[in-house]
Amino acid sequence: MKWTIAPSHTSLQLAVKHMAISSVRGQFKRVTGTIETVYDGTLQSIEATIDAASIDTAEAKRDAHLRSPDFLDVEKHPNLIFRSTAIQAKSDGKYLVKGDLTIRDETRPVSFEVETGQLITDPYGNLRAGASTTGKLNRKDWDLSWNMVLKMGALLVGEEVQFTLDVEAYAPVAAPAAA
Repeated sequence: MKWTIAPSHTSLQLAVKHMAISSVRGQFKRVTGTIETVYDGTLQSIEATIDAASIDTAEAKRDAHLRSPDFLDVEKHPNLIFRSTAIQAKSDGKYLVKGDLTIRDETRPVSFEVETGQLITDPYGNLRAGASTTGKLNRKDWDLSWNMVLKMGALLVGEEVQFTLDVEAYAPVAAPAAA
């Protein structure tokens, strides 16, 4: 069964250390993609596209810098892409997802645990489901290495990026065949 990620009900939030004293939080506001499952909702594959220009940290100058060639370089690389390569069921509704994450034309393997929710039928007759994951990535693995070393020796921008992804997806229910 093919599911469509609902961008208006999906969030990808980030946190990165600033000057080793606090975390700056932000989000990508546009995440799209598809998910394949068997009919009962068992996860089979995931493909997601993250609009790099949709980064929002609630600070316009910082967001412009993150969109620049120092970081995401959205003019040359408008999307971050995730494609699953293997999915292993761990327990009821929990999976180990392995895949390739491409940022700025650099593709690296990643893995994370995903927890899925119950399938429901929405008021319009579509099936809906949710899933969530949290994890950490090192931005330098994708050559996102711009930084400054402060007098005390700490980095201006932390290298570890913590993320939380909450996804809602829908699948149209096929209309019964005419008799």
